[in-house]
Amino acid sequence: MRKAIFATCALIALAPPAFADDVTDALDAATAAYASGDLNGTAAQVIAAGKAVQALQAGRLQALLPEAPSGWTREVDAEAANGMAMMGMAGTMISARYADAGGNGFTLTLTADSPLVASMAGVLGNAQMMQMMGKVTKVGGQDMLEQGSDLSALVGNRVLVQAQGMEPTDMVPVLEQLDFTKLATFDR
Repeated sequence: MRKAIFATCALIALAPPAFADDVTDALDAATAAYASGDLNGTAAQVIAAGKAVQALQAGRLQALLPEAPSGWTREVDAEAANGMAMMGMAGTMISARYADAGGNGFTLTLTADSPLVASMAGVLGNAQMMQMMGKVTKVGGQDMLEQGSDLSALVGNRVLVQAQGMEPTDMVPVLEQLDFTKLATFDR
C-alpha cells in the first residue's frame, strides 16, 4: 500500500504542469471528437489549434520588435497577419511602422515559416547572390541586402526581415536593436 501511495505521489510530482489555453483546449476537443468518430469535428478543432499556435507565434514575434528610439513612435499593425491568412499563405507575419518626430517613417516586417520566406531563401540565404543583387550591409551582426530604401535579411532560414521606407542609415539604428539570435528561434 505504501509503495502504491509513493508511486502515485512520484508520478504527480514528475508530471508536467497541467494548464489550459486555446491550444490545449482545441487539441483536447479534437481528441474527444476523434474518439467519438466525429472526423469533421476533429478537423475543425485541429485547425483551431493551428490558429491558436499561430497567434502565439505572432505574439512572440511582436515581442521581438524593437522599441521606438527616443523621439520616435512605433505603431504595430495588428492586421498584418490577417492579410497573410486572407492571401491563403501559411506562416506568421508581424509588422510595425516607425516614425521620427518629423513624420518620416519606415515599416519593419517579420515573416516566419511562410512560402514567401522560402521564395527569398535563394537570394537572401546566399552571400554571393546578395552581393549580385545589391549592397550588403552588416546590421547587428546580420548581413542585410540593401536595395535603395529597402533592407532585407533571412534569419535562421525561416524569418524574413524587411525594412522599407527610409534611407538605410536612418533605419539601421532601429534594426540594430533586433535580437537576430532570438529571432531565429522565436517560437522555441
